[in-house]
Amino acid sequence: MLLVLSCIPLTSNAEVEFRGAHAELECDACHPVGEEKEMLAAKANGAPGCSTCHAGMEHIFNHNMATRAPEQEFCERSWAKADPEFFATNCMGCHVDNCLDCHGDDPHAIQRPSTQECLECHNGYFVGWDYMGRTPRDDHERYQRGPKAQGQHYLKMRPDVHAEAGMSCGECHGMESLSRGELASKTCTDCHEPAPDVLEHSIASHMEEMTCAACHAAWSAQEYGTFYIHTEASSNAEYFPVRQPSESYRKSAYLKRHDSPILGVNSAGKVSPIRPQFIAYYSAMRNNQPVGEENRLLAAEWKAYTPHTIQRGGPVCDACHADARRFVFQPDEQRIYRPDLDGLQLDGFWNQTGQRVSNGRFYTPAELDKLQQRGPEYTRKYIEKWQQFLKPAGASSPPSPPQ
Repeated sequence: MLLVLSCIPLTSNAEVEFRGAHAELECDACHPVGEEKEMLAAKANGAPGCSTCHAGMEHIFNHNMATRAPEQEFCERSWAKADPEFFATNCMGCHVDNCLDCHGDDPHAIQRPSTQECLECHNGYFVGWDYMGRTPRDDHERYQRGPKAQGQHYLKMRPDVHAEAGMSCGECHGMESLSRGELASKTCTDCHEPAPDVLEHSIASHMEEMTCAACHAAWSAQEYGTFYIHTEASSNAEYFPVRQPSESYRKSAYLKRHDSPILGVNSAGKVSPIRPQFIAYYSAMRNNQPVGEENRLLAAEWKAYTPHTIQRGGPVCDACHADARRFVFQPDEQRIYRPDLDGLQLDGFWNQTGQRVSNGRFYTPAELDKLQQRGPEYTRKYIEKWQQFLKPAGASSPPSPPQ
C-alpha cells in the first residue's frame, strides 16, 4: 500500500511517497514538532524519530557497531604508538551513526536490512564476506583482478551452508540482541540438535570443550603481517604497488591464507577458531627517505572468533590431533615462512613467542601434549572413523527392473 502525502515539515511543499515498513504511518509519527528532520534517525541525539516507536533500539549506538571500541582499542595499542591520528585517518569509514546506515538511504522507504546492506561494512577482512564465500586477495596490484564486491577484488571460496540455504544475516543477528551488545540472537543449538550417531559427537570432550565452529568452520581468512607505510612529502609513494587505505598511507600484508582455522581457547574457556586480529607493522617515509625504524612491530595480537564458513561434517582426526601448527606450535623444521630472517621481530607466525590472544589465550604445551596422545580410546575411534570412510557408498541409482 502506498500513501502519497503532502508534508510541509519534511520537504518544502514536496510530495513524499511512503513505502516499506512505514507505508501506513502519518508524518507526525516520526516527526515530533520542533525536531530537525536530519536528526530524526541520528546517533547524535538518540534517534528520536525511531526510538519513539522502537524503544530501546537506540542503545545500538552504545555498542561496537557504532563505537568500534575493540578496533579503536587495538589501534591505541598498536599503530597509534607511532601515529596518534591513525584510527581517525584509516578506520573511520564503517561506524553506524544513523539508523538509515542500515535501513536504507530513503527515510520514507524504511526496510529491514538485507545481507547486501550488512556487507557494505562487513567486508574484506571483517566477518561477513566469508559468509558469501569471499576472501581478500593479496594487496599487490598484480592480484587485483577477478570478481569484485564492495569495491574490492576477492577470491571465490565456498559460502557458508546457511548462505547456500538462502538465510540472511538478520536471521541470526537480530536488532534486539545487537542493541544489547550481543554478537548474535541465536546459537547453533537453538536450531540444531547434535546428531548422536555422528562419531565426533560421541566424544565428550568435543561436545563439552569446543565451540561448534572449531570443527564446522571449513576455512578462515587469515592475514599475517599487516604493514602500514605513512608517507609525507614523498613522490615515490606512487611506486609502492600496494593498497592505499588513505591519502597518506600505503598498506600491504606479508601473507594471506584461506585454509583451516587456527585453534586456541576463547574467553569462555572453549576451543575456538582464532586468527591474527593484526600483526601490526609500521614504517614512515618523508621526502622519499625512511624515517626511524622500518617495519617496526607494534603489536602481534590474535582474536578468538567465529568464521562464517560453516559446513556439514568436519576435519579428520589428524587435522587437529597431529598438527601442532593449528595450535601455534609449528616445529622449526616445518617452517616455510621466516619472518625472523626478514627482520620482522617474530620467530615465526605460528610460534607463540611475542604474540597474544586479546580475548582468550593460546593452547598450552601441556594441552597440546594431551591432545597428541594416542591412547586406546583414541585408537578405537580413529579406526571407527576410517571404517566409515571405507564403507561402500552403495549403488548410485536403483537397479533396472528385470526384463
